[in-house]
Amino acid sequence: MKAGLLFSGGKDSALAAIMLARDYDVELNTFVFDPDREVPGVRAAAAALDLPFRKRVFCRDVLDEAAGLLIRCGYPNDAITMVHRTAVELLCDVYPVVGDGTRRDDRVPLLNRSEVQRIEDRLRCSYVRPLLGYGKPEIERLAGRFLVVQYGETGTIENGDYEHELRAAIGAYGGDPGALFPGGHLQSLVIGTTEKLKTT
Repeated sequence: MKAGLLFSGGKDSALAAIMLARDYDVELNTFVFDPDREVPGVRAAAAALDLPFRKRVFCRDVLDEAAGLLIRCGYPNDAITMVHRTAVELLCDVYPVVGDGTRRDDRVPLLNRSEVQRIEDRLRCSYVRPLLGYGKPEIERLAGRFLVVQYGETGTIENGDYEHELRAAIGAYGGDPGALFPGGHLQSLVIGTTEKLKTT
């Protein structure tokens, strides 16, 4: 059975892909707002995992709604969760099983139990989160065991995180992204796998 995984190219979604690939035919999916935006770092991360990759494009309304929500709230949490929920719902139209790399300690994006149940009931799909029981220490241990990872602040590495384009949109609307997004947010990008993964 096919499973579509939301894939940023980072260690969390890569570990989720490794886990799901034991039981499903996994395809990695990265959503962008700009159809002309290329994500070579994310494509390379998918190639390192030896899994098929698809770039998908949100309709313009999603970016406008997210930017407006971000400006009204004054912080990014609700906007990023809204974008993530939209991506999950769009994939549910394509795959019988949809997954992501959200984990136990995540605050954003994270859908609560009732939201998950509504999505599954309405769209007739299964939404799975293989890392939901894992805390940061175990994520770091598993990443070190299976993945070669590059780290950097948002915008300094070529991952597929929603925040990069949201920041640009806020600037285009005349806002100050630096005032709305917390500084020093470290992100990850998978740049290879270890021999341990190849022998698992």
